[in-house]
Amino acid sequence: MNKIEKLKTIIEKSNKIVVFTGAGISVGSGIPDFRSENGLYNEKNDSLVSPEEIISHHFFVKNTSKFYKFYKTKMIYPNAKPNIAHIYFKDLSNTKDVTIVTQNIDGLDKIAGSEKVYEIHGTIHENYCMKCNKFYDMKYVFNSSDIPMCSCGGIIKPRVVLYEEPLYDDVVNKAIKAIHESDTMIIIGTSLAVYPAASYINYYNGSNLVLINKTPTPYDKIANLVIYDDIIKVINELKLQ
Repeated sequence: MNKIEKLKTIIEKSNKIVVFTGAGISVGSGIPDFRSENGLYNEKNDSLVSPEEIISHHFFVKNTSKFYKFYKTKMIYPNAKPNIAHIYFKDLSNTKDVTIVTQNIDGLDKIAGSEKVYEIHGTIHENYCMKCNKFYDMKYVFNSSDIPMCSCGGIIKPRVVLYEEPLYDDVVNKAIKAIHESDTMIIIGTSLAVYPAASYINYYNGSNLVLINKTPTPYDKIANLVIYDDIIKVINELKLQ
C-alpha cells in the first residue's frame, strides 16, 4: 500500500477529522506562503524593516500607513479562490465530521463552503473601527487609498492577529476541543514553526496523525503517516483512488 492509498484508508475509517492547515494549502490559490524559498519572508525587500516587524502590533500603531501599504499588497489577495484542497475537505464534510483549524487569514475554507472553521489568526474579511467598532469588509479596506477610515473618523483595523497580539480565546478553545476529540488529525502545508498554534498538536489524542508538507517538520517523528509533496498533487491523487 502506497502513502496515498494509506491516507485514503485512514480517511475512510475516520469519524471525526480535524484538518490543521497552514499557508501551504493556499499556494495553489495563488497566495504565497511565508517560510519557503519563494515565501513572503524570503522576498527581496528594499526596506530595512522585515515583514515580521511590519505585521507587528507596535508597527501598526506607530506606522499605520506603511503597515497598510504592505498589508494590502502582500497579505490580501482579493481574487483568490478556493482550490481543490479546500473544496475536497468541504465535500468530505458531507460524509464525515470535519473541522478545519487554520492558521491562514485568507478565508478560503469558508468561501469553499466549510462550516466548522476556526481561524486562529483571524481573517482579512473582518475589519472593525478602533473607535466605534463598526464592521467593514475586505473590499473596503483593500480599496481604501491609504489608511482605511471609518465614517466616524476612527482607524479601521483588520481582525487579524499581529505579532505581539494575543490569539482570540474563544476560537482557540474551540479549536483545541475539536483537536482533542478527533480520531484523525491531518496537518497540511505548515512548517509547525509558529507558536502557540503549533503546540495545539499536543492536545491531539486520536489514532491517526497525518502530516502533508513539502519539507520536514518537528512533529514528523510522531506521525503515523508523513507525505512530503505538493498538497494539490496529493489531493488529485487521492481523488483518483
